[in-house]
Amino acid sequence: MTQCEFAHDDGAYVLGALAPAERAAYERHLAGCASCREAVAEIAVLPGLLGRLDPAGLEQFLPPPAPPRVPALLEAARTRRRRERWAIRRRYALTGLVAAALALVVGAGTATVLRGTPGTPRVADSPGPQVSMVAMRPVATAGPVHAEIGLTGTDWGTEVTMHCGYDPRTSYGKAYPFRLVAKGPNGATEQVGSWLAAPGDDLRFTGATRFTDAELVSVELQRADGTPILTFAVP
Repeated sequence: MTQCEFAHDDGAYVLGALAPAERAAYERHLAGCASCREAVAEIAVLPGLLGRLDPAGLEQFLPPPAPPRVPALLEAARTRRRRERWAIRRRYALTGLVAAALALVVGAGTATVLRGTPGTPRVADSPGPQVSMVAMRPVATAGPVHAEIGLTGTDWGTEVTMHCGYDPRTSYGKAYPFRLVAKGPNGATEQVGSWLAAPGDDLRFTGATRFTDAELVSVELQRADGTPILTFAVP
C-alpha cells in the first residue's frame, strides 16, 4: 500500500511548525484523508498540555541544558518530506513521459476524412492489412452516424481500425468534434483518438489502446462532451 505523502506532517501541523503554504496544503489534504485526521486527533491535546507546564518548577527534574533538538528534528523532517515529495513527483513525471512516448508510437492514431458534395459517394484508400470489421451499435436511437470497427490484438495492447460515415444534410454542414474511447477493466478508460467531422464526411481511423484483447471491454464513439453515440462490446 502506498504511504500518504503527508503521513509525517501531523506533529509539525499540531505544533504550528508548518509554513503558511504547507499548512494550507495540509488542511486541504485533511478533508479527504481519514488516516491523517486520526493522526492529528491523537496528538491534538499536546499544545494544551505543554502550555500547562511550569518551566521554573521543572528545572529541578531536568538535566543540564543541552543544545535544542526540536528545531533540528523539524528541519530534518522537512528535508525528508521534501525528498519524498520530489521522488513522488519525479516518478509521476517519468510515468507521464513514458505514457506520452507510447501514445506517440502506438496511440496517436491516424485519420483520413474525405469531404465532397453532400450525397456524392466517396472512396477512401484501403488500409494496409485487411481487418475484419463489425458494425457498431447505436447507444440510444439510431442517428445520422454509422460506423464499423475492427480490433487486432498485439503484445502491447490492441490496434483499433474504424470506418465512420456521417449522413449528409443539405441544411447543415458544420463540423463537430468526436472521439473514440476504449473501456477496460474496473471502469478504466482511454481515449484512442479524436477528430472533426461534418455531415457528408467519410472517415477511416487507425489508433491503439494499451488494453489487451483480454482487458478490453468495449469501444465507444462519443461526442466531445462524452455523450455516447455508438458502441461495440468486445465478446
